[in-house]
Amino acid sequence: SHDHVHDHDNDHSHNHTHHSRASTVLLEQDVLAKNAALAARNRAWFAGREILVLNLVSGPGAGKTTLLERTVRDLRHKQTFFVIEADQATTNDSLRIKAAGAPVVQINTGSGCHLDADMVAHGLAELKPSFGSVLLIENVGNLVCPAMFDLGESAKVAILSVTEGDDKPIKYPHMFQAASLLLINKIDLLPYVDFELDRCQAYARQVNPAIEIMTLSATTGEGLETWFDWISAASRRERGGTFPQPLEAAMP
Repeated sequence: SHDHVHDHDNDHSHNHTHHSRASTVLLEQDVLAKNAALAARNRAWFAGREILVLNLVSGPGAGKTTLLERTVRDLRHKQTFFVIEADQATTNDSLRIKAAGAPVVQINTGSGCHLDADMVAHGLAELKPSFGSVLLIENVGNLVCPAMFDLGESAKVAILSVTEGDDKPIKYPHMFQAASLLLINKIDLLPYVDFELDRCQAYARQVNPAIEIMTLSATTGEGLETWFDWISAASRRERGGTFPQPLEAAMP
């Protein structure tokens, strides 16, 4: 009878492990489904106000904040900007954006590795972006999690620094599949790093044939005009109501 009890315990724990794995997957699907519903509400809210919303995604240290600063500072006479700044701890980034001249709301995600549609909805209530404006969302510096969470944006913009290596698009394909535009930043450092521009662009197009690619340096200003023109054109389309739908991230 001892053997029987022992077998039963083993069997039970095996089932339990299998069950918890299955419920984790279901839970994740549920979280994503709830997020998608909220993102759709955000998207409708933005559309009604003709707001261009760009979800800026990158790994840590790719230069998102510097790019945001330059964008706001150089374009604010032509375009009204609002910024949602995600950070896991500090307020340094939002202070920099505020100094550049845009109203900013900071969302501390704590241990969370991405923003979600609900956090953005709460941020909007505080930020109140105006009709026809441009909302820039600086997501958490992470190349994995933000790819799966739609915030209701018009487009995801992936930023990759040449200091990170040219194989990032194939190492993190979901992020580059989800993005409409790839900005390769810090090109002023190309002479000093092992980074093949052509190879990186080929990898990006391999995972997402429709992706647009621009090379620039937020520090020296090289290539920024092309990025600024892209924002202006996208904002005009948003006000005309014809923004091409981004290629959805392929779910794993």
